[in-house]
Amino acid sequence: MLRSKVNQYALKSLQVVIHLRLVRLIFFWCLENMRDLLPVNIISETRTLICFYHPQPAYPVHILLVPKKDIRDISHLDPMEDKFLSDIFSTVRTLIEELDLEKKGYRLILNGGEYQEFPQLHFHLVSGG
Repeated sequence: MLRSKVNQYALKSLQVVIHLRLVRLIFFWCLENMRDLLPVNIISETRTLICFYHPQPAYPVHILLVPKKDIRDISHLDPMEDKFLSDIFSTVRTLIEELDLEKKGYRLILNGGEYQEFPQLHFHLVSGG
């Protein structure tokens, strides 16, 4: 009985891992090949980063900043990724200026662990609410 439950749990866990990996592969394939068909409003893009309005915003201004490289979370980010880290902060600064968020106030949020809903490193630039 216990062995059966352990096997069921292991199978379910494996299915979740496979599903998450598949979702990430599809996401990156779409970024590379079908960017125009993605249901998002792309704001800006660099060689290492793509920014778009969150499709289900929790704030009046809710922008996602996603690396183009497959990075699961901050613990998997190589600290030597100078170009990506530079792009993130440069892009955030530009967005703050363009959207006049300095006066309104803003937050740059990075979720991890159980707080990270999508299995890809991403930042949220939010304001209002």
